[in-house]
Amino acid sequence: MDLHQYIASIKAKLNASSIISSIEIVDERVLFDRGYFRARLTLSNEDFLEIAESFTAQNDQIATLDYRYQWLDSTKQTLRKRWDSVKHFPDLPNFPHHVHIGSESNVEPGQSRSI
Repeated sequence: MDLHQYIASIKAKLNASSIISSIEIVDERVLFDRGYFRARLTLSNEDFLEIAESFTAQNDQIATLDYRYQWLDSTKQTLRKRWDSVKHFPDLPNFPHHVHIGSESNVEPGQSRSI
């Protein structure tokens, strides 16, 4: 799979999802050996999910480089969860992967993610 095919597969998955009521693609690009995709989604319960991921192709496989998936309530004021790979919690297991649950200060170890 190449980077353009990966972006196409992301869009197909989002469009096929029964829990997504609207999709706004904010950015998508491929530059040499890297790609980036960002979208804002309204879920069927009116919650908001913003997804952003940078990735590369290695040996015909897609590898996620960095990601942020932020799930907010319908008012976009209350954090439900945010999964990300920002390198600001070096003491957590599985660094840099972590999850903010319910608030910015409630952080737990996470696993590598991809859309």
